[in-house]
Amino acid sequence: MTLTKNPLQTLYVTQFLSAFADNMILFITLAIIKQNAFPDYYIGVVQASFLVAFVLLAPFVGAYADKNPKSRVLLVGNTIKGIGIIALFLHLDPAVSYGIVGIGAAVYSPAKYGILPSLTHSDNELLKANARIEGYTIMAILLGSVCGGILAKASLTGSIVVCFGLYFISLILSLQIPSIPGNPNIRYVKEAKGFVSDVTLLLKDRTTRFSLVGTGSFWMTSSVVRLAIIAWVPAHLGIHSVDQISMLVAITGIGIMVGALMTPKLIPARKYYNSFVFGIVMVLSILLFPLISNLYVTIGLLLLVGFSGGVFIVPMNTVLQDKGQRMVGAGKTIAVQNLLENTMMLAGVGVYTQISKDGLSPDISITGIAIVLAVFVSYLILQRQRLKLAL
Repeated sequence: MTLTKNPLQTLYVTQFLSAFADNMILFITLAIIKQNAFPDYYIGVVQASFLVAFVLLAPFVGAYADKNPKSRVLLVGNTIKGIGIIALFLHLDPAVSYGIVGIGAAVYSPAKYGILPSLTHSDNELLKANARIEGYTIMAILLGSVCGGILAKASLTGSIVVCFGLYFISLILSLQIPSIPGNPNIRYVKEAKGFVSDVTLLLKDRTTRFSLVGTGSFWMTSSVVRLAIIAWVPAHLGIHSVDQISMLVAITGIGIMVGALMTPKLIPARKYYNSFVFGIVMVLSILLFPLISNLYVTIGLLLLVGFSGGVFIVPMNTVLQDKGQRMVGAGKTIAVQNLLENTMMLAGVGVYTQISKDGLSPDISITGIAIVLAVFVSYLILQRQRLKLAL
């Protein structure tokens, strides 16, 4: 199957299909939880099982991505995700099945971002490629969430089959991406032992530390807000249908996609440190949710949260990949990023799950995560002037 001679475009489509299926699964799992009368907080357990793989495999997947052709790594990641879908089809526990998908995603991620510097030729081109891959990813989150809710309501079995098909097509398309040789001299045990050094090195550097704090705080906030909104919508808007909830959650994806695609015009590559402004907008938008109960205002806020988040994260991803590649290698940089992001996400989801289990309202979760994000954004503001002077 040949899609295009443009390897970047092929990568975008491959990532779109894979992320589309990833997000379908979450809402298929939500439908399974409701159908089998699992407690409501179990959706947090399922999400946590996905994140654990990123944390545990972080010392190894970066080295794996740097040692092998990244197109082959993409193929392996999608294959493992497909196994997770088969497990769901065979009625394994949703947390176990989604955990297997998480292993595939953990393998897939360093190659997805790590290959970009090899397919681009300048800082601005890398920024645009990052913006596009974020845009395609968020579009996949948007459509995958909606389709997951709709298809799960129509047929759980059918929706699972569709997910498997999407992973298979993504797997085939990954064969069209150039097989750029990796570094065969990399040794996994040695690299795993050196992973702590990579983490320390990237955290010591002001630029990469700024990016790691920014991207980690964004994804932690996004993961908690997403779960909280699933509980918030029935409480504030009186909507209980899985497909309708999935459509509302997906609206944030529209905002993130637009924000990501607008980033090159709003935040130039060398002024990445100004992205904190959109972090402030994101905080203020999230804080408004407990105060509203109108559907149209909700839609507007979800769009604003998404847009500000998209502009907030893309510049930091770009500078991290560019500088991290020169410091420790592309794959290992993304592996360190995955470790920190998913550790923060796991902590956020864990606290949210416990709060939900204790019966506290989603308003408390939403307000709490906004305050936590505000703390991180305050740190970025303090670091901005130093970074500005360093350029």
